[in-house]
Amino acid sequence: MKTFLMHPDRDFDPRSPSPRESLPSAQDIELEVLLNAAAGGDRYFHDTMAAACAQAWDNDIETIRYRQEVLKDCLAVPALVRKFYDIAIEPFGRERSWSFSLYDRDAGQKVASGVRTLQSCLDVLERLRKTCAANADRFASRGFRQFFATLEKNLDDDWLGAARTDLTNLSFRVGLLLSAQVGGGGKAVGTVLRKPQRSDLSWMHRMISPAARSYTLQLHPRDDAGAQAFAELQNRGLVLISDAIYQSAEHVLGFLRTLRSELAFYLGCVNLKEQLDRIGEAVTFPEPQAEPNRFRCRNLRDTCLALTMEQRVIGNDIDADGKPLVIITGANRGGKSTFLRSVGLAQLMQQCGMFVTADAFGASLRSGLHTHYKREEDRSMRSGKFDEELVRMSGIADVMRRRALVLFNESFAATHEREGSEIARQIVRALLENDVTVFFVSHMYAFARSFLDDERALFLRAERDESGARSFRLIEAPPLPKSFGTDIFRRIFETPEAADARS
Repeated sequence: MKTFLMHPDRDFDPRSPSPRESLPSAQDIELEVLLNAAAGGDRYFHDTMAAACAQAWDNDIETIRYRQEVLKDCLAVPALVRKFYDIAIEPFGRERSWSFSLYDRDAGQKVASGVRTLQSCLDVLERLRKTCAANADRFASRGFRQFFATLEKNLDDDWLGAARTDLTNLSFRVGLLLSAQVGGGGKAVGTVLRKPQRSDLSWMHRMISPAARSYTLQLHPRDDAGAQAFAELQNRGLVLISDAIYQSAEHVLGFLRTLRSELAFYLGCVNLKEQLDRIGEAVTFPEPQAEPNRFRCRNLRDTCLALTMEQRVIGNDIDADGKPLVIITGANRGGKSTFLRSVGLAQLMQQCGMFVTADAFGASLRSGLHTHYKREEDRSMRSGKFDEELVRMSGIADVMRRRALVLFNESFAATHEREGSEIARQIVRALLENDVTVFFVSHMYAFARSFLDDERALFLRAERDESGARSFRLIEAPPLPKSFGTDIFRRIFETPEAADARS
């Protein structure tokens, strides 16, 4: 059985990236803030969401819309989805651990463990099917409807009854029936596990049905050698079915394990939505675009900034359709880095199949997200700051694919402006030639000016009035040659009285 809640044609892989292989852009877009909000203190939710983010770049538009439908159902009836999840995780709770191993056990132990696991899981599957059937009319998405149909088709009452009967027989409460031939040295060969006969199951049948003469051998309680011989015979018969029972139990547990992980993703989204609702941040479902070089948003806001500040934040309206290069300039502390982070988060959340914090958002699909932000000086003095920037850029180039999205934040500014601008210009041109979309925050006027006549470029500038006040919004405007150094002077040296007089 397949759950098909995350993909229309395959199961979701819940393995999250290891700490050594964490998402390369996570630090710069502050992804951990979003993951913690979605997790709600549950580490499994955190790791499942991280896995979904790592795999987001392989999703196509059909998968994204498929998940959006399922998520809308989850947001409409979160209590029901949590009930499904609570049922699915029962086999994995500490107090009811039904785990078993194929190794380091004899055949008898494997059969007994597998049978117990299957008997317990059948109860879980039956309650899950009945709960889903009773509430199926409250779900409209293709994903949930397909999931409910799978449960009804594969777990009807007749099948469950037959499965319970088979498992009862496999418990061998009345003993095992084996047949064998006598081989060389009096050893049993050709051992076969037989289906229990009717006369073996009921004393009444033994009374009324004639049977062939049989003999019974009883072991003395202290006959250790005899007990060992009988145990070997028993294991020789059970080994014929132990692997099949193990695989059956693993299949059932695998189904519940997959259901657990896929519901964990959607419940993580529900947790995130509830936190955003609490601080008054509205969300919308993005519209993924099939055409290349599409990016348009209305009131796009930084999700992680809102979660950190626990209040609504200022958004931006941007139309960059047909513009694979967006250069953002303007005064410090004007909202440039915040916008850059909101772009990366929105792109990632769209490709995961989630909502975004905006009034409207639509963008082309990307093959990956890469960030190149300025870093602090290398305190070990093994390399200079500019060398470190170039090394990181080389690492990004090694793993980047066509149609990727790259966010630069004041990159290559560790050297003088002429050299930094030329290096940045050559790198950006190479990326554009390879169908990579670039958002670049920079104070290097020479770099920004070199793209003024390029039709592929859109220029944004952080708003600032003559008094130095910031609106934290970006407007479409060309770069300015001045650096707003007076703002820094005033912030450090101006007295409150002088500031009041100027205002």
